[in-house]
Amino acid sequence: MSDQPFNVLFLCTGNSARSILAEAILNRVGQGRFRAFSAGSQPKGEVHPYALQLLKSLNFDISFARSKSWEEFAAPGASELNFVFTVCDNAANEACPVWPGQPMTAHWGIPDPAAAEGTDAEKHLAFAEAYRMLNSRISIFTSLPMASIDKLALQRRLDEIGSNLPKAG
Repeated sequence: MSDQPFNVLFLCTGNSARSILAEAILNRVGQGRFRAFSAGSQPKGEVHPYALQLLKSLNFDISFARSKSWEEFAAPGASELNFVFTVCDNAANEACPVWPGQPMTAHWGIPDPAAAEGTDAEKHLAFAEAYRMLNSRISIFTSLPMASIDKLALQRRLDEIGSNLPKAG
């Protein structure tokens, strides 16, 4: 196994909530074995304030958080990606750029907390639930034996992580 961390990109349409949360979680949980990034196919240009509030309340440094296009990661000279995960249904159905290095991909759909309706408390709860689901999936992902698992078995496990966990609601 290489001493280099695995580069992981989390994709969503707006890059304002779910993919930002996933980036923060993996950079903490991955403990230097993974380097996480996030991007969107149609970035909103700003991170959702509830996502920032949640991360701050959980003692994350939010200085990394910015809404950006996935084109940044497909451009010449971009870091080679090992894994690309879509975390929203819209991005899963879009034609993705060709990623340098042909990373492994999987869809880990999470309900959009930014689309939650109701009181502020209900909206904050939607962000907490998205965080919980992402944290669970990322914790499973980081515990996979990357050095000893073959590529086909690894792809199967990545797909299972996105489909076997109970959804919110």
